[in-house]
Amino acid sequence: MLRGMTVSLQVLTDTGQTDDFNRPVYTESFTDVENVLVGQPTTDDITSSTDLQGKEIAYVLGIPKGDGHIWEGREVRFFGRRFKTFGGQITGIQSMIPLSWGSKINVEALE
Repeated sequence: MLRGMTVSLQVLTDTGQTDDFNRPVYTESFTDVENVLVGQPTTDDITSSTDLQGKEIAYVLGIPKGDGHIWEGREVRFFGRRFKTFGGQITGIQSMIPLSWGSKINVEALE
């Protein structure tokens, strides 16, 4: 049976306070998300992300169906390295997608 791995995902929690520029202040923590697929991007993925966003995809993450975390613009940790998600989370019609993953998002290496 196909199974993903556990990755650590950055979670931002609103403290209810604002900074000097009236922006909300967040506390940062990490939570483990199980069964995340970590895949290699295609050559077309790398070319279009570099052309459109100026970022090079390191991996594409398959997010488990039913996961309620916010993945966009977050740091993720796996393979002993740090990555940051970019672009939008692409979600399909969950009931029409086989297996356990219904969304994907791109990550770039931070180190």
